[in-house]
Amino acid sequence: MRRGVRSFRQFRYAFQRQECNYSFSLVKCQKVLIDTGYRVTDNADIDKFSCPRFIASRTLTTDAARVSNGDVNGGGPLVEYERRIAAGELVDGDSCQVGTLRELQRLYDELVESAVACKLDRYTASDKSGRSRWLWSRLMPQSSYSPIKGLYLYGGVGTGKTMLMDLFFNQLPVNWRKKRIHFHDFMLNVHSRLQKHKGVADPLEVVAGEISDEAILLCLDEFMVTDVADALILNRLFGHLFNNGVILVATSNRAPDNLYERGLQRDLFLPFIATLKERCVAHEIGSAVDYRKMTSAQHGFYFVGKESSSLLKQKFQQLIGEEKACPQEVEVVMGRTLQVPLGANGCAYFPFEELCDKPLGAADYFGLSNNFHTLALEGVPIFGLHNRTAAYRFVTLVDVIYENRAILLCTAEGSPLELFDRIVTIADAQQMAPRTSTRSRKNDDSDLCVDNELGFAKERTISR
Repeated sequence: MRRGVRSFRQFRYAFQRQECNYSFSLVKCQKVLIDTGYRVTDNADIDKFSCPRFIASRTLTTDAARVSNGDVNGGGPLVEYERRIAAGELVDGDSCQVGTLRELQRLYDELVESAVACKLDRYTASDKSGRSRWLWSRLMPQSSYSPIKGLYLYGGVGTGKTMLMDLFFNQLPVNWRKKRIHFHDFMLNVHSRLQKHKGVADPLEVVAGEISDEAILLCLDEFMVTDVADALILNRLFGHLFNNGVILVATSNRAPDNLYERGLQRDLFLPFIATLKERCVAHEIGSAVDYRKMTSAQHGFYFVGKESSSLLKQKFQQLIGEEKACPQEVEVVMGRTLQVPLGANGCAYFPFEELCDKPLGAADYFGLSNNFHTLALEGVPIFGLHNRTAAYRFVTLVDVIYENRAILLCTAEGSPLELFDRIVTIADAQQMAPRTSTRSRKNDDSDLCVDNELGFAKERTISR
């Protein structure tokens, strides 16, 4: 009897994977994918961009063929990656991407093999709510760590981390409890849930119970900790999540040991790093290629110079057509609203000061992106010590616009590189020329901003 049940389960998961792969291949390619340097138009015509083809990636063919022949599990990110290259949808990645794909394929195989043990099937999930789970855990404490470790992918900007994680995520069976979300959005959701469960002895445990009921496999994009409020709750939050069997797959520009570097009360954050390294395999994508720079910015416009304001307004007018732009009010999160100076036909117009000099954050920018597909931003300044907070907000704004596939039009005082020229990491600052008898303190740039988090984040913003 047990053998029969096991055979039936194996058949069911094989059918589900096959069904998932079929449904994925039938989806019409419409969105712009820019992490790896290609664009699929509505007519499924491929706009290829000239770039070196890496011989190292051809070593993937053997692995993919072995997977296709049933030596592994008959599907997964390796096979899909090779199919897209053969179809001309992707350019050949380098050996670093290939190594990352092997890690993702390994995780995929382990998940498929242990799907029952990991309780990935949403139709067999617990029907207890997060608060009921919390009450039950008080009566019968128990730990159920997943038998499978997650994966933490980190590396430079534009190396394809998001694309590879999405490729992995889209190959998983549709009936699994899985969720893919940007880290900013994830933390906003956590704080919103905490508000809802005020008064409970341990609201974080309740929130973790709700999240793990919805998703056992949690894929977080752009893991970056800059907020002290986030830093202080992450260890307990993920402690509960991992205790509930959650498996984490994350992408980041920072290695685990460098997260929240030199942040306020970082000693309280260090236990989270230890937990993260215990529950996830850390894998670096060591590629030096920025695939985003192989694309053409056919939608966005970046005008340099203060006198280019009229060009921005002209472009904005072209986009809204015959509609009349007027002030609008949009709801962002938890009842909060955001005033839009000018909006029409899905386009919003803001002076830089209105979005980045005011106390706004990711929640406001997500709300804005949910209501407008195009943002015109006038007057992005050169960043330095005097406007470091505005620089942080601008980085977050660009992250949200990019994540939501929105369009950015802007005017700026300089090129993207020039905007962040005065923002440096501690290592960059240490390499600057020391003071001598001929180079005194008065020669220093008084507006130089030494900030590790911002110094790393600026590379991602420049690339995007």
